[in-house]
Amino acid sequence: MISIIQLWLPILVSAVGVFVASSLVHMVFKWHNADYLKLTNEDEVAAALRKSGAPPGQYVIPHCLDMKDLQTQDMQQKFQEGPVGYINLRPNGMPNMGKSLGQWFALSVLISLLAAIVAGAALPIGAVRCSAFIMTGLLAFAAYGCGSISGGIWKGQTWISVFRDLLDAVIYGAVTGGVFAWLWPH
Repeated sequence: MISIIQLWLPILVSAVGVFVASSLVHMVFKWHNADYLKLTNEDEVAAALRKSGAPPGQYVIPHCLDMKDLQTQDMQQKFQEGPVGYINLRPNGMPNMGKSLGQWFALSVLISLLAAIVAGAALPIGAVRCSAFIMTGLLAFAAYGCGSISGGIWKGQTWISVFRDLLDAVIYGAVTGGVFAWLWPH
């Protein structure tokens, strides 16, 4: 078993690598720009949301607190007439990119740490680099990508958007696995 202390360098380097890769994905390749559609009446919808006074949070429309309510004529009519969807509201004001990027980097460190814990318990010092690549890369892929599949199943995220998220996860998994294979203790 390898201690986390022995894996601190690949943990940090892989998190930095993922951060750089995600910056390229979002600022150079920009394939996620197509994930977000614009409402034709955005100003009217925004005005209605402002008027509602809804605080930041996640909302569902139509709102159905108890599954038994789905049996009522009123609720069934709301679903038939639509719209049916999820709305995520954030605090008003410009997005705090510094905070979000810091949280993203912290998540990347956490994912690399968890991959290191599992790989360190399963692989010995001097393990074949391919084994370190496969184990940490697959764990990172699962951590970065599987949540999007749930979004496609339950929240109406388009499947092409899910596919793009999974493509990101493949890249981030490959970066993580590559760094761990390169820096695996000997």
